Amino acid sequence: MAVQTTGQSSSIVDVLEKILDKGVVIAGDITVGIADVELLTIKIRLIVASVDKAKEIGMDWWENDPYLSSKAENSNTKALEEENRKLNERLELLENQLGSNRLNTSNQLK
Repeated sequence: MAVQTTGQSSSIVDVLEKILDKGVVIAGDITVGIADVELLTIKIRLIVASVDKAKEIGMDWWENDPYLSSKAENSNTKALEEENRKLNERLELLENQLGSNRLNTSNQLK
């Protein structure tokens, strides 16, 4: 018994290429409830596309995420580092003042 194929059949590579070129969006909502009372809603949104297509439609979040890209600028991280530096300076100043106050107090008690 011979197996015949039609000339219009697409290979998985062709299908995958079309999906990545055009992009596919899958969306769905899952709702859990009891007696007409909604307890939980889960919204699922999935897009399958090539990196080029994603950039074309404005989805380039991975380029700005400091955990995913070394080139990402994270102003929040810089602000936190600056705040940490200032707090360390204040702490050192307070410790020095406290140390000098203790020294003065011990000298006065003698």
